[in-house]
Amino acid sequence: MKALVVFCRWFVGILFIFSGLIKLNDPLGFSYKLDEYFSAAVLGLEFLQPLALPMAIFLVIFEVILGIMLLIGFQKKFTIWSLLLMIGFFTFLTFYSAYFDKVTDCGCFGDAIPLVPWESFIKDVILLVMILILFFNMDKWNSAFAKAKSSIIILVTTIICFIIAYYVLMHLPIIDFRAYKIGTDIEEAMKEDPNQKEVYGYDWYYTVNGVEEIVTTDGLPPEGRPNYDKVETRVIQEAALPKIHDFSIERNGEDFTQEILDEDKVAFVMIYDMTKAEDEGMTKLASFIERAQKSGFEVIGLSANSEDQLEPLLKINNISIPFYTTDGTQLKTAVRSTPSVMTIENGVITGKSHWNDFEQLSL
Repeated sequence: MKALVVFCRWFVGILFIFSGLIKLNDPLGFSYKLDEYFSAAVLGLEFLQPLALPMAIFLVIFEVILGIMLLIGFQKKFTIWSLLLMIGFFTFLTFYSAYFDKVTDCGCFGDAIPLVPWESFIKDVILLVMILILFFNMDKWNSAFAKAKSSIIILVTTIICFIIAYYVLMHLPIIDFRAYKIGTDIEEAMKEDPNQKEVYGYDWYYTVNGVEEIVTTDGLPPEGRPNYDKVETRVIQEAALPKIHDFSIERNGEDFTQEILDEDKVAFVMIYDMTKAEDEGMTKLASFIERAQKSGFEVIGLSANSEDQLEPLLKINNISIPFYTTDGTQLKTAVRSTPSVMTIENGVITGKSHWNDFEQLSL
């Protein structure tokens, strides 16, 4: 039992630290996932949506801290109760999402390790069992350091976590796990994987000596058995979505995606939602656009808002470039900033910038 407790303690602690750090690298992305959970289509807790970002920052930092507290054995009762409450909440959330098919990716490990809700639910159940083992065997694990030293470790870790969170929010994630990372060929990433197409099974029903028999094939009836009662088709394997999907560049109902991806040098000015655009970032756009055009880039805008909706915002900030319509989810996935910039050359992503760093973006 003592060996099992040691294993559970290290496994849970390391997993919580890893999960927290992955999401701490991109707290804005995790806040989008919380916002989705709080929406009317999922939990119906819309009043929490404005708090999604501060909640995301608190949860990912708390996750890291709890993992470290567990490993060093600091404040055992507080740590184990906090772990139980947190894993209990997320177990319910992932079960609800999986059973009612509400959210396609739980966001447990950010974009680094995508998990479907059922996978995440199984992971949470395993963690719940391990935490319960630790809960009922608290006498078998002790603190690794004196209370004062443990307090200093937790304080320093908390400060470092807040510094990381501030940095990635004011710039971009330190490690980009998303489909739109630099070096990605957008056109290639939009293609389906031929090895992961939808696979169908055909169930052929026969009556043999009064007993129903089912034979499954990948198409034609079983050889030598043409006299079947009925056939039913079912999906055995779902087709995998391309790494980049739902990305298009449209204007006035016309699709310009391929035409723009074929251009030598294009700079996208991205405003996924005009109501969330930072004023300071908008004031920097005019000078960036001028610099990009002098460097030979065709500069166009991408937004989920229509050009008519954007017009007052663009006029105030002296921005005069054509804007095209693109899916908002794709825009906020591509670059975690509003406004933001992404440069491409012949469809390959060559640069990305938070509005704080427009001046530093190499052209």
